[in-house]
Amino acid sequence: MAGVKCGDVEPCETPTELLLAWGRGEADAFDRLVPLVHAELRRLAVRYMSREQPGHTLQATALVNEAYLRLIEINHVSWQNRAHFFAMSARAMRRILVDSARARHNDKRGGGIPKVPLDDALRVASVMDPDLVALDDALSGLEACHPRKSQVVELRYFGGLSVEETAEALHVSPDTVKRDWRFAKLWLLRALNGERPDAP
Repeated sequence: MAGVKCGDVEPCETPTELLLAWGRGEADAFDRLVPLVHAELRRLAVRYMSREQPGHTLQATALVNEAYLRLIEINHVSWQNRAHFFAMSARAMRRILVDSARARHNDKRGGGIPKVPLDDALRVASVMDPDLVALDDALSGLEACHPRKSQVVELRYFGGLSVEETAEALHVSPDTVKRDWRFAKLWLLRALNGERPDAP
């Protein structure tokens, strides 16, 4: 696909073109990609930070910068499209916040773990303010048993992608995404309530 035309100058490169170039090992492609995706990454970071307790030491800008550093360290990813990139960015941000929560938990020996409410889309109202570490553990359990369903949660809940964007990123139909989403919500609800998630 050709780049977007930018007036009388050279054609602009699209995020997908730059991701593919970066995946092929063109290190400078990442530098050209950052300005094109920074606003969306910041939106993701603000969304994450809104779930943190007031007074959290990590700010949205720092979260974006740390995510950039982690993404740079990823070698030879077969980037598919911008949805794939934002899913990986969301995963990087989640890992940063979970690592921070675990560190604070270890420092305080159990106290002060930040709470992260599951939004209405997850429809797990009976789980009140599950902490970030417990949610991450539940998602890790879901990933071990049902990898694609875990990816759906990551893309939709953490990455903010629509059903259609998630379907495109995972190369499945929107109906499959909707089924996986329903299953994953129930699985996580059970796991967070201390039940056996895969029990009939």
